[in-house]
Amino acid sequence: MGHANEGFDGALFGVQILADLKHPEVNAAYLTQGGLGLPDRDYYLQADYADKKDAYRAYIAKVLTLAGWPDAKAQAAAVVALETRVAEASWTNVEDRDVTKVYNPRTLAQLEQEAPGFAWGAYLKAAGLPDTFVVAEITAFPKLAKIYGETPIATLKARAAFTLIDNAAVYLSSPFAQASFDFHGATLGGAKAIEPRWKRAVRAVSGGDFLAGDRSESFGTMGWAVGEAYVARHFPPQAKAAIEALVANLRSAFRVRIEQAAWMSPETRAEALKKLAAIRIKVGYPDTPRRNYAALVIDPTDLVGNALRAGAFEWQVRRDLVGKPVDKGAWGMTPQTIDAYNGGPANEIVFAAAILQSPDFNPTFDAAINYGDTGSTIGHELTHSFDDSGRMLDATGALRDWWAPADAETFKSRTKVLGAQYAGFEPVPGHHINADLTMGENIADLGGVLTALDAYHASLGGKEAPVIGGLTGDQRFFLGYAQSWRGKNRPDAVTRQLASDPHSPRHYRVDGVVRNIDAWYAAFGIKPGTKLYLPPEARARVW
Repeated sequence: MGHANEGFDGALFGVQILADLKHPEVNAAYLTQGGLGLPDRDYYLQADYADKKDAYRAYIAKVLTLAGWPDAKAQAAAVVALETRVAEASWTNVEDRDVTKVYNPRTLAQLEQEAPGFAWGAYLKAAGLPDTFVVAEITAFPKLAKIYGETPIATLKARAAFTLIDNAAVYLSSPFAQASFDFHGATLGGAKAIEPRWKRAVRAVSGGDFLAGDRSESFGTMGWAVGEAYVARHFPPQAKAAIEALVANLRSAFRVRIEQAAWMSPETRAEALKKLAAIRIKVGYPDTPRRNYAALVIDPTDLVGNALRAGAFEWQVRRDLVGKPVDKGAWGMTPQTIDAYNGGPANEIVFAAAILQSPDFNPTFDAAINYGDTGSTIGHELTHSFDDSGRMLDATGALRDWWAPADAETFKSRTKVLGAQYAGFEPVPGHHINADLTMGENIADLGGVLTALDAYHASLGGKEAPVIGGLTGDQRFFLGYAQSWRGKNRPDAVTRQLASDPHSPRHYRVDGVVRNIDAWYAAFGIKPGTKLYLPPEARARVW
């Protein structure tokens, strides 16, 4: 299990290398709960997912049978029973969002005393980690260690065999790859056909989810090398300059929103402005190369070996960061990743080159469309620094409560209005949006659009926006935002997202947002009685 980070093996625990939340200038190792093959603990514990759990049990049996494992059906049942116990002991994904609860510094001696039953010393040695670290789900670890200690060796071996094959399946022969897709892609995601082999090969080198096409921060085999080639071909310096100018406008607009937040005390506002000014903006690609792959051995005849060596190479790079100063130039995703993120303790926002391409952004587009689409994304990431989790970090990225108590209570009361709205949305019959899980993203969506709209208005320099195609500037802005979330998802994929993803489904990232924005009502003449209408007093007003 200690080697799980560098290969295909599975583990009951995970490891992340992140900035220390109390000392964000230094990297620390975080130990997290793990051990679940289904998307979320609810899949094991709630009757609504019983069919998925049954399908998982059958998938394990099939994989073990393909590998020639003895008594595969019985062992599959034992593995699912083990993981069900793990699910019962695990924190919910809502609990995991509380940054004040997932920061628990420990030493090896402390963990051995608090969570007996697991060979922590051997695990840390195999993982190449020091004897000091941060434990995330602190109350779950004793339970997980106890479960491990009570589980028969035969079950542990069967699970180790299954997780090894399951993680490697995309690189193996067709029977394994097809079985993996049939479960992960079709049963859990609703996909109808496995991707062509060439597309899976591209993902293997560049990074991404092989089975369902989900966004992923996976680095792939040589993701940074691909990134350099991608940038050279698709992201010229002038594109980076155009985005940086847009980002500067968004930051200015958000500063005005903080300055005009009448509910904030002067002391809290001063800290918020200090944090906003300190946010580092990274656009397109890193300023310096992030990997030198000279030492990575690639053999055209050894696909699985290539993947293993690449995994070990990447893990060594990350593991060697523990205890060292945080690299301010580091990136958490490759340039070809279609995504952006807020770095939390790093107090930075990052926009990969791939999300800054058509149809999301183009310097020749109408400004209203660019602000509605990419501008809202930039505003979204800025707002994350002040959402329900981000607000707990100060300008240096440290975990510190810098809010006046009355301001914090006001903020919470405002977010509850938004949460109540999202809790009422039912994207799939019987499955509602988890407002607590998605709160941070919903706050960021709303704040992002509001900030982008302000920035768009400011960009006009006091002039009236042109009418194009019979549409006003504000109308085009909102249409640009709506168009940014175009996409298709099957019900099974949405159900999986509702259980495990902190983002609301696409449809509600549009309709759930605009109904809280006064300018949207004015732009389209929305009147009482229409589907999305909310009276002014019922609209959520956070940022």
